[in-house]
Amino acid sequence: MNIGQKVYFCAMDLGEQFKIHTNSLDPKAGNILISEPLMNDFHFGRSVVLLIDHEESEGTFGVIINKTLNVSVNHVVDEFPDFEAPVYLGGPVADNQLFFIHTLGPLIPDSDPIMEGLYWGGDSETLQTLISTGIANESNTRFYLGYAGWDAGQLVTELVRNSWLISDISVKQFFSVQPERMWQTFVNQMGSPYEMWRRFPKNPEDN
Repeated sequence: MNIGQKVYFCAMDLGEQFKIHTNSLDPKAGNILISEPLMNDFHFGRSVVLLIDHEESEGTFGVIINKTLNVSVNHVVDEFPDFEAPVYLGGPVADNQLFFIHTLGPLIPDSDPIMEGLYWGGDSETLQTLISTGIANESNTRFYLGYAGWDAGQLVTELVRNSWLISDISVKQFFSVQPERMWQTFVNQMGSPYEMWRRFPKNPEDN
């Protein structure tokens, strides 16, 4: 067997090891997408994406929730109340715009429900007032630069290619699981079919 054949069969084995067994191919708002461990992309490598909206005929958008940027809200937005909350890398689309997710839906006009107890956006002036009064804080509000978007049918195609694993997240997990632990945590909760995912090194060339 020559070297080329060895590499070919190794690739086949990896493909089988990383095959996704549990996707329903029916993503919806409030689901998370967990990137497969071989994905090599600045934004999406080892990423967890919260789906904000999914319509098969119109497309999908969400935000990466596990990549913290080394910057606070006050360094991104001028004339914003004193709020040293971190900003997260939301995705490659509109990456010069700041978005927010929160649990304050009834208090913030024009906010849209993602799932029960978790909301997207809303009136920014009201948000600033709630920050100034201490009602909005790091335990109920998070900020993202940019978002992730898929054209109609694109996400389903990526799911068929085993690029993403669909799972659920609770509001409690959204705020309590440390961002740097999210990918590992949510892979762990999917059980034994994803043992190889958990064990595969982030940088295989370092082994």
